[in-house]
Amino acid sequence: MPLFRYKAVTPAGETLEGQMEAASTDEVIAKLQDAGNIPLDARAADAAEGSSLLSLLTRRNTFGAAQVVQFTQQLATMLGAGQPLDRALQIVLDLPSDEKARRMLERVRDTVRGGAPLSDALEAEHGVFSRLYVNMVRAGEAGGSLDETLRRLAEYLERTRELRGNVINAMIYPAFLIGMVFASLMILLIYVVPQFVPMFNDMGVEMPLITRIVFGIGTILQNFWWLILVAGVAGFAWLRKQYSQPDTRLVLDSRLLSIKVAGDVILKLETARLTRTLGTLVKNGVPLLGAMTIARNVMSNMALAEAVSAATEEVKRGNGLGFALSQSKRFPKLALQMVAVGEESGELDGMLLKTADTFDLEVKNTLDRLLAALVPVVTIVMTVLVAMIMMAIILPIMNLAGSVQ
Repeated sequence: MPLFRYKAVTPAGETLEGQMEAASTDEVIAKLQDAGNIPLDARAADAAEGSSLLSLLTRRNTFGAAQVVQFTQQLATMLGAGQPLDRALQIVLDLPSDEKARRMLERVRDTVRGGAPLSDALEAEHGVFSRLYVNMVRAGEAGGSLDETLRRLAEYLERTRELRGNVINAMIYPAFLIGMVFASLMILLIYVVPQFVPMFNDMGVEMPLITRIVFGIGTILQNFWWLILVAGVAGFAWLRKQYSQPDTRLVLDSRLLSIKVAGDVILKLETARLTRTLGTLVKNGVPLLGAMTIARNVMSNMALAEAVSAATEEVKRGNGLGFALSQSKRFPKLALQMVAVGEESGELDGMLLKTADTFDLEVKNTLDRLLAALVPVVTIVMTVLVAMIMMAIILPIMNLAGSVQ
């Protein structure tokens, strides 16, 4: 029998990795599920890593976030209307206009028609559907409520995409404004200011300190812009490499959370992501420990992800989720209180989703306030900087006029 590598989450929330002899990946997944585990990945042990990476690169962009949401909603609607899965997939197959997306859905349909579960067919499209997505579908298949699971999953994806879109939309105008300010200053310092240097030197004008500073900056930028650009790119590459190292990333993410404004926004974003993921998984029948392990993997801040890992250990010892999350002293008190109320009332899944809604709104309101304050601040900073550059040019001219009189 061929040998397969697998990765799964145990009922205790631990990540399980190993190898197993089986006739196919379906048998591996079935054995893992029979043992009470949640399969995350199963593939042939002799499969080349490069092949997996190539598959990831070639298929990652087949479906965008909006297309995944649309596919999930349409499939949930077809199944809810009583259509068999292969028929529902055939109907959904005719909807996308993109050829790559259609070919991907054809592979999913053919895999399902071959007798494989939908979760396995989706998992085979590496990089298109997340582990969270695949595991929720797998849980829905096990519970016999795939249409309801897909509906909840579509709601989760839509809310997540909406939150991400709100953040991006809120940052577009400030980013454009800051870019224009930077470009304007560079034009003044590199092209305009240096034009006055030889003129003032020829006239023997005594230049004030502010003029010498501005002219010096302009000369450096004009003569060594390429060196500054190379240093900036090298510095960015070095920081990115450092950030890819777990220990360094943990330290940087911890410090990032301590920044008053940015840290507050990141904390609220991650709290919304954590509680929505947990609430959706638990509501879909995934055990809390398994849900916490999966939710940890969808968090982008390493410090908070480590806090979730520590909370998972606390839950294993029999403590409540609210108490477990409070031990790290990183998560907002409001979120912890709402989770505790959900545990006491026996409505943990619903309260987790309400917590996510609350912090989604908090993020939106915070970004709106930041945007309202950022625009005038950037305008004032630009005005001051341009005024300083103009003063650096005007003061020597005034000195020259005074000496002539």
